[in-house]
Amino acid sequence: MPESLAFTRLLNHLFGGIVAFVLHAVGISVTPATAINDTFAMELLVVCCLIAFFVIVRISLSVEKPNPAQQIAEMIHGFVGDQAEQVIGHGYERFQAFVTCVLLFVVFNNLIGLIPGVDTPTAQPVVPLGIAVLTFLYYNFHGLRANGPIGYLKQFAGPVWWLIPLMFPVEIISHLARIMSLTIRLYANMLASDLLTLICFSMFPAVAPTAFLGLHFLVALVQAYVFMLLSMIYLSMAVSHEH
Repeated sequence: MPESLAFTRLLNHLFGGIVAFVLHAVGISVTPATAINDTFAMELLVVCCLIAFFVIVRISLSVEKPNPAQQIAEMIHGFVGDQAEQVIGHGYERFQAFVTCVLLFVVFNNLIGLIPGVDTPTAQPVVPLGIAVLTFLYYNFHGLRANGPIGYLKQFAGPVWWLIPLMFPVEIISHLARIMSLTIRLYANMLASDLLTLICFSMFPAVAPTAFLGLHFLVALVQAYVFMLLSMIYLSMAVSHEH
């Protein structure tokens, strides 16, 4: 078993006992030294960095002299807002914070794989699955909120009443399959990128650093964008009042 990252060992030293106790309570047997794995540690690092970034932006807001952090945040806000307005339409603003967090969390977890000796968190299926489940719950919650239980369920009933017995189970299965689709698309692409980079590093060590790390960077950005875009599409369909 490969040695864990220094940041992971630090987390286990500080919080491993508490995490191990909680996991033992639900029937998972771990030691304090291994309670937190590298994947979770990198996810937590991304979350902490994003929180720190936005805290810095918030406390240093300036109309006259925006600092670089504020300019970056405004660029991200503008980009996501433009995409959300096109896909979701009227009222997109209330969903912008969520899809922005999805985009940033996915893209930075994807990009962590560029660090030598660090595995890409999103190349572990549990990470895309967690984001996909959260997205699924989020858009269904807002679909129910926007249309009410009866109105939202009508979206699963089909265009004519006599097709309801056929369409309803098909639509339910289709919606549940979105979790698998989001998970597998992100996981498979990032795993393939990691494996391709690893193979090419071993075969062509002089060429791979530039060519295949650049490819990994491109795949990381594209997959994060696709995940965000699909989240917007599902939201737009859930909150739509046109049936």
